[in-house]
Amino acid sequence: MERAGRMSTTTMRTRTPQVGSLDKAKVRGSRRSVPRPQRHGPVGTPALRDPKSGDTSGNSGVDSKGRLANFSAGPAMVYEEVLHKCQLDLMNFEGKGLSVMEMSHRGASFTKIIEEAEQDLRDLLRIPETYEVLFMQGGATAQFAAVPYNLGWRHDPSDVAYAPRADFLTTGSWSKKAVAEAKKVGVEANVLATGDNKSIPSDVSAFDYGDADTRAQSAYLHLCANETIQGVEFKGLGSLGSVVGKGGQLQGAPIVADMSSNFCSKPVNVEDYGVIYAGAQKNVGPAGVTIVIVRKDLLGSPKAGTPTMLDWTVMSENKSLYNTPPCFSIYVCGLVFKHLLSLGGLDKVEQINKAKCGLLYDCIKQSQGYYDCPVDPKCRSAMNVPFTIPGHKDLEKVFVQEAEAAGLINLKGHRSVGGMRASIYNAMPMQGVEKLVAFMKDFQAKH
Repeated sequence: MERAGRMSTTTMRTRTPQVGSLDKAKVRGSRRSVPRPQRHGPVGTPALRDPKSGDTSGNSGVDSKGRLANFSAGPAMVYEEVLHKCQLDLMNFEGKGLSVMEMSHRGASFTKIIEEAEQDLRDLLRIPETYEVLFMQGGATAQFAAVPYNLGWRHDPSDVAYAPRADFLTTGSWSKKAVAEAKKVGVEANVLATGDNKSIPSDVSAFDYGDADTRAQSAYLHLCANETIQGVEFKGLGSLGSVVGKGGQLQGAPIVADMSSNFCSKPVNVEDYGVIYAGAQKNVGPAGVTIVIVRKDLLGSPKAGTPTMLDWTVMSENKSLYNTPPCFSIYVCGLVFKHLLSLGGLDKVEQINKAKCGLLYDCIKQSQGYYDCPVDPKCRSAMNVPFTIPGHKDLEKVFVQEAEAAGLINLKGHRSVGGMRASIYNAMPMQGVEKLVAFMKDFQAKH
């Protein structure tokens, strides 16, 4: 996508310091000096240590600056290099005498921020020019309604009495919520198949498409690429890929993917999808911004009466600036995108994530049944790892309490599932997972 007045990628990058490359001089115009933070270990991987002993082999999840190993499902950990850059810009952004949170979203400084964020995301995911990138608000939950509003009535936006059909794969809590929200908007929601919270429905020949006429009328197919609560993840489109046409079409309907909890955790072929959307607060920044990647030919025909803030066409025409956007969240996302590029891109990020989740799943397997992960091994999430203590349910509460005392926080499973859940998104360092594994082994030995 080319926007009027956009600077070239080369120009933007030469004018923007790399994340973590802090100015050696004191910040100009600030009320006090901002010290250069000390580096302690590879980017995004601070060494964890026992704060009492100073021993890096201890079981404490507290790092050298008192930060905890945070396994929250979201908002989640942010790379420390990114936090250091935020700290610098919070008082005085690039020497301009005001905070990054204080500048106008119409001004040149923020224009530079949002345009660079978009271009870096395009570079990360290799997003074609045939797709629009939008920075929206309301979380992925708002997109549960935005998707049907924008895709359901493309044949005739004014025919509000019409009830379009859309197909859904349900693999857990969030895909089921998308079904419920689509029904509120007026969509006839057809569940093609369900994974019963533990698996991925993979046999496309068994999907309930209905008859040929009904199939041709489907407005879109929706799936959740990674179920945060259940820990179920699509490893690509699997057998769906054999029937997906160019531009992310299945049986003539665009594929829509909620990628909130595995966005930018691995390479994705954007052209396999008509629409990708994701809340930022797990892998790419703080809560407040939702990223929508939509094929341009799907714009332009929202249902008559679609709320303005859910209208992709309005957001596209206004370059995501119809009203004041979540400026700070977009700024942090931009820093994260630069950081992911500096790591070597999403191929390298995926390699790191596979190593982290592999270590944790191996620990569960090697516990000889003391711990259990209820998810089908073929679709276990690299981001969210649920596990239980099946023989001693009463110990699960003890586990969470003792883990928290050791600096390993937010391990309690979702209230609808129980047990434990370790969310190990991009910014969780390997040392954090190693500390959790060591704690799990010690806990098993004691109990």
